[in-house]
Amino acid sequence: MICPDFLEFQDNLKKMRTLDDKIVYALNTSIPTESFRNKVNATAACEDLFSQIQKGHTERENVIKNCIIVTAEHVKKLKAAKEETPDDYNVMKNLKAEQKKLRLLQTELSVEEVIKEKTTKLFTEKCRSYFKPENL
Repeated sequence: MICPDFLEFQDNLKKMRTLDDKIVYALNTSIPTESFRNKVNATAACEDLFSQIQKGHTERENVIKNCIIVTAEHVKKLKAAKEETPDDYNVMKNLKAEQKKLRLLQTELSVEEVIKEKTTKLFTEKCRSYFKPENL
């Protein structure tokens, strides 16, 4: 995942969130209607969908946290450079930009939590009759 360019980071994150964005569609295609109940294994479908959801959440959270760590380290280095040369305009400019990016990344972690809650709620509502994960 690319951390230095925040817009590219957001684009990649958006691609990674495709399943969460289309969770209602995924659930509707996974869970059979009454007429198809005997032809489709809803338990297996829900279990598979749950594992995909969990994998996506874990990957995105790890990517965001990794970028936060990398950016925080960069901020730390820029603060040290600012201490050495307090009048350097470029150092100040870069420091402010990195601090802003760090705040945006931390906000993205909060957004991820909201997405996770929404997806989990929808999953639970639709699949609770077929599959109940242990860690929910």
